Amino acid sequence: MPLHSDDPKSVGGHRLLDRLGAGGMGVVYRARARSGREVAIKVVHAQYAADAVFRARFRQEIAAVRKVSGAFTAPVLDADPEAARPWMATQYVPGPSLARRIRDRGALPDAELRGLALGLVEALRDIHRAGVVHRDLKPANVLLAEDGPRVIDFGISRAAENHQTLTETGQMIGTPPFMSPEQLVDARAVGPASDVFSLGALLVYAVTGRGPFDADSPYLTAYRVVHDEPVLDGVGAPLRGLLGRCLSKEPADRPGLDELARELVAILPEPATVPLRADRLPAVEPVHPATVADLPGALRPRRRVRPLLAATGTVGAVALALTAYLTLGPGRALSTERPGTSPSANSRWAAPPAGWKPWQTTVYETAGRGVREVRQPQAGGSRGGPECRAYEGAVYCAGDGILPVRLDGRTGETVWRSGPVASVTGDDFSRFVILGVRDDTVLVRQELPGEGATRVFAFDTGTGDRLWDRAVNDEWTEVALSGGIVVIPEGDGTSVTARSVRTGAARWTERLPAKHFCGITEAAGTLYLWCGSEAGGEDGLVMELHPADGPARRLRVPSEAGLLGAHDGRLLFLDPTQDQDGNTLVGEDAPYAAIRLVDPGTGAQSTTELAEEYEGEVTLADGTLWFATSSGRVTAVSARTGRPLWQTPTSLEQPSEATYDPRTRTVYLASDSGRVGALDARKGTLLWETQPRAQSNATDWGATRVRLLEGALVAATPGGSVFSLDPAHPERKPRSG
Repeated sequence: MPLHSDDPKSVGGHRLLDRLGAGGMGVVYRARARSGREVAIKVVHAQYAADAVFRARFRQEIAAVRKVSGAFTAPVLDADPEAARPWMATQYVPGPSLARRIRDRGALPDAELRGLALGLVEALRDIHRAGVVHRDLKPANVLLAEDGPRVIDFGISRAAENHQTLTETGQMIGTPPFMSPEQLVDARAVGPASDVFSLGALLVYAVTGRGPFDADSPYLTAYRVVHDEPVLDGVGAPLRGLLGRCLSKEPADRPGLDELARELVAILPEPATVPLRADRLPAVEPVHPATVADLPGALRPRRRVRPLLAATGTVGAVALALTAYLTLGPGRALSTERPGTSPSANSRWAAPPAGWKPWQTTVYETAGRGVREVRQPQAGGSRGGPECRAYEGAVYCAGDGILPVRLDGRTGETVWRSGPVASVTGDDFSRFVILGVRDDTVLVRQELPGEGATRVFAFDTGTGDRLWDRAVNDEWTEVALSGGIVVIPEGDGTSVTARSVRTGAARWTERLPAKHFCGITEAAGTLYLWCGSEAGGEDGLVMELHPADGPARRLRVPSEAGLLGAHDGRLLFLDPTQDQDGNTLVGEDAPYAAIRLVDPGTGAQSTTELAEEYEGEVTLADGTLWFATSSGRVTAVSARTGRPLWQTPTSLEQPSEATYDPRTRTVYLASDSGRVGALDARKGTLLWETQPRAQSNATDWGATRVRLLEGALVAATPGGSVFSLDPAHPERKPRSG
């Protein structure tokens, strides 16, 4: 992932190259030492650096890793626990985590399993010889290098002889699916046998794609770890018996590492080739994250001159995980690339979340918390349906007269409904828009009926409780969300204020240029304020918005150009078509004529004419522009040359903006009737289309876009239906919510 604008340029003399990941404790960067050696640097979050207990934990981690030296661990190379933001540099391992390997390609064959299991046994032997217990051995903390696995993240390790641990305050630290019973019951009793239990659970996951104690919640998982027998379905004998012993409730009943190594050698066959090669994994190109749905300027009913859109996609492979572990199953079957056919055995698809089944519900169902029941509006009229977002296994939806709701991503059940913020009865209803979900906070914009007044509300994702709210004056610009800040036009509407997503605390305020209408777009991880002049012409402006202190520089661009996202390190605009008199065509269906690339550092510009004029909903991702027209035709255009790559007709009426999944290289679209289609992003082949889920409703807004819910998909219809399907088996009937 590229560095953020507020990331440091260097740490401890190591020049930062890019981001590898981020978690609750800090950020991990790929960096280059003065000697030229590449390292992975973990830098503690600033808000924790002043916490004495947290800083003590970090010193403990450094001390623990320095004690360990072995072929299958990542050694610490440099560290400064006393720095203003403590940091630690370890060996950089250019390979994916085991969690990603299982997610992308499914369970390991025996030949790969042997190399993994014996490498981890040797790593634990080195760790325990140093008098250290890892305490958090899980798939995200195992990296797969070409010459074998590496165990990382000693963040909660402790010296075995140290009986005064930092966890004695009652705080449970670890990952429940891979924690030992004694970790959950009495942290002071944890010893080397605890890591053997974790290794047993990890190997079950590697063999089957699921943990031996998986459940619907971390609490139920923890209960099963302590009280229930492990589920070992799919593990063949005699490995089943050995892993069952590793998962014994009593530490004394588990095998030692030497015994475990001997039995693994006898059970697992010699590999015919070198196992666990990173170059055998499917290539996934990193795509800078920026979703058009995060940008209120992209909402179709509120366009003023040109649509302000952004690139869609997700981050590619993360080489070093901090703490996250998602319980994902094995890969899915490879599409035959013919509509309506079942996939074959080699998967292009990722598995849906554990416990997920196809479901369909509405945004008007009874909620478990908050506003439990609401009245469904009468049919007729012109209103937008629910727009939804997916975040950490949940789905958040809101719309015209639709109070914000949280749905369980696995079952479709309504967890909570927030409000009432204002009256939503009759024809005089409020409009609610999910701006985005960050930091366990869902941001919602509410437009009050009849008054033209607008507010932004922040709700806790877990409870639906209101955290803060602010009045908005969006006459000249709109609200935008990126990373940990939300930018809000306040007061008289001539300035914008950046606020913390979670707390609403102000970061900075900036005046807007006079006589301009503005929008805010995220491109390559950076926010840009785009402002077009009321007079048109070349008086448009683009300004980078730094999360810490606001605008950094101003660039001149044509007022009519629409900032779409980033390509090849430059900002990408689409120039609209002009008529014979040189007047710019505007409006929802106005076509585009050229691609304009602008260097954000120098302002240098280049223009490439499109091979022909294109119109419709447009998405930028992975160096490609996807245009979806109202007739259902989808055209892929190279962002570099402006030439078409492929064009495919579909049966989707007035399709949504395309959603690109870089992991499977698939483009998804939806229609008003709830029909969903999937196309191969490289060839344009129509992979499948579903039957409609609802009657097509005449609305001004068009279809809502498809959302990626880990390995599943989520879409909605204007009538209020929300449904989730498996892209590997889109024909399966949903369960009603």
